[in-house]
Amino acid sequence: MRGLATRILAVFVGLSFCLALPAQAYEAGDWLVRVGVTTVDPKDENLDVSGLFLEVDDGTTLTFNGTYFFSPNWGVEVLAAAPFNHDIQLESVGKIGETDHLPPTVSLQYHFLPDATFQPYVGLGLNATIFFSEDLNPAVGDDLDLDTSFGLAAQIGADWSLNEKWVLNFEFRWIDIDTEAKVDGASLGDVEIDPITYGINIGYKF
Repeated sequence: MRGLATRILAVFVGLSFCLALPAQAYEAGDWLVRVGVTTVDPKDENLDVSGLFLEVDDGTTLTFNGTYFFSPNWGVEVLAAAPFNHDIQLESVGKIGETDHLPPTVSLQYHFLPDATFQPYVGLGLNATIFFSEDLNPAVGDDLDLDTSFGLAAQIGADWSLNEKWVLNFEFRWIDIDTEAKVDGASLGDVEIDPITYGINIGYKF
């Protein structure tokens, strides 16, 4: 298991005492805003280029999300972030480029235990991944272009109530990210990134 996921699980174990703290109940009309750090971990072997695999490396950055509860169990979350940066590697060659991306995502969430101290939830929504600042090694080509991706996003997470207003949160997401890669206008094919993301956040309810 990769580094951030390991740290998240360590926090989960180390803060198990939080189950004894007073519960923070969600109600219709509440807002929960969170800020934290998230790692985007793409799947391996994202594109076969003439028998060599192109791979997109991990990226970590600051993320923000806000959830509006229209009932104690149901809410709508909007995810935003500072830009993620990813190196692009070609098997047996090494780094050939890099790109930044932004991943705005809107999800419908179901919170199983809105009155409990431990509050797990699941979510399903839509993601738009916007690529920019694409750089390419001049030995490979002059221009790299990655199209904007639209796809489904699924999540599982949990909040721990620290008091009536503050929560500690961790979450995992799977996002369907596929983008067409073009070098100097010629298509290389579809890059299947399809990452798992790991996030840890602090949240405030109002």
